[in-house]
Amino acid sequence: MFKQCVCLFLLLGCAGAPAATVELKGDASVTGTILAERHDQIVIDVGYTILVIPRDQVLKLLRDNEAAAKAITAPAPVTASAPSSQAQTTPDASASQGFYRTEGASMPDQSVRELVKTLGSAVVQVRTPEGLGSGFFINRDGFLITNFHVVEGETQISVEVFYQKDGQLERKTYKKVRIIALNKFGDLALLHIEDNDAPKFASVTLGDSDKLSVGDSVFAIGSPLGLERTVTQGILSTKTRQIEGVLYLQTSAQINPGNSGGPLFNLRGEVIGVTNMKITFGEGLGFAIPVESVKYFLNHRDAFAYDNDNPTNPYRYLQPPSRTNKPASE
Repeated sequence: MFKQCVCLFLLLGCAGAPAATVELKGDASVTGTILAERHDQIVIDVGYTILVIPRDQVLKLLRDNEAAAKAITAPAPVTASAPSSQAQTTPDASASQGFYRTEGASMPDQSVRELVKTLGSAVVQVRTPEGLGSGFFINRDGFLITNFHVVEGETQISVEVFYQKDGQLERKTYKKVRIIALNKFGDLALLHIEDNDAPKFASVTLGDSDKLSVGDSVFAIGSPLGLERTVTQGILSTKTRQIEGVLYLQTSAQINPGNSGGPLFNLRGEVIGVTNMKITFGEGLGFAIPVESVKYFLNHRDAFAYDNDNPTNPYRYLQPPSRTNKPASE
C-alpha cells in the first residue's frame, strides 16, 4: 500500500502539496499533506504512514488558509434492514484496499463504558456443534475474525449478532457462514456471513500493538462460558510473552473458554489483539494474538484460503529421515 501511494504521488506531480484536514463520517478527522486527489479517493500523508481515504467517507476537505471549506459530494449511503444502531461505523481509511480499517488520526482515550456502547454490536458469538467462541467484524460486509481452534474440523457454523434497539438487546443468528481462510499455526480464521437477509454490520478498527506500553489499560468483549457480551478490563502485563516459539500479549483482563476469538481493545477503541488462551491454574493470566499477526493474515488471506478438499488446510512438516547406519567393516 505504501509503494502504491508513492507511485500515485509521483504520477500526479503533487510537489508542494498543501496541508489539509479531512473531516470524516463518524465525527473523525485526519490531518496531513494531500498527496493526490482522485474522483474516488484522497491520498494523504499523516507523517508516520500514508492513508487512502475513499471519497464516500469524506464530509469536508479543509485546506490551510482557505476562507471556506471545499465540500465534497459523497454518494448516497447504502441502506440495509439492520437496526438503527448499525449506522454507527467509522471510515475505511485503511490498508488492504479497504478490506479492514486501521487507526488513522490519533483518537483520544475514552471510558470502557462509552466504548462498549459503540463497539459491542461488532462483537459476535461463534457457535459450532462442538462448542462456541467469540469473533468480531472487520468490515461492514460480514467478514469476521475468530480463532482457528473455534472452528477446527467444523462445517456447521453459525454466528450470533447482538443489536441494541430502543434500549433493548436483540439477537440475530446467521447460519449461512463460509470459511474463507485458516491459519492453524497462527490460530486465526476468517469467516463470512452469506445469509440473504444479512445487513451491513458494525465493525471494528485494527490498532497497532507495537505502540502499546506495559501497564496500558485494555479490555475484552466476548462470550466466556456462553455468557454473551461479557466485558472484562485489565492492563497489558507484557508485550513479549513467548509460548512455544510465538510471542503473545499477556493481559490481566479475565479470559475464559468462550472468549476465544474475541477482540482485546485499547482505550481508543482499537483492536490490539485476539484473545485465544489462558493459564487454567492461575487467575489474571490471559493471552492474545497481537493485531500485527491478524493484519498479516488478512493481507495474505489468499495464501491461507480454505480448501474444501483439505479441511485442515495448513501445511504439514515431513518427518526427517532417520540416520542411516554405516555398513559394518569387514
